[in-house]
Amino acid sequence: MKYGARNEIRGTVKSLKTGDVMAIVKFDVKEPCEMASVLTAESVERMGLAEGDEVRLVIKAVHVLPVKE
Repeated sequence: MKYGARNEIRGTVKSLKTGDVMAIVKFDVKEPCEMASVLTAESVERMGLAEGDEVRLVIKAVHVLPVKE
């Protein structure tokens, strides 16, 4: 997958809180600290995110985009 963001770090899904439309996913990262991402519940389901999953966190502007490979 290609994307325009150049900043990325690796993290582990720490917790998921899913509502009807939106979800907040928190990640443990080694540096600089814990990070979080707000995305649609549909995206969480489509990506199959679960606690303990290893993901890349792609940072662009104010968004943290989880990428599960």
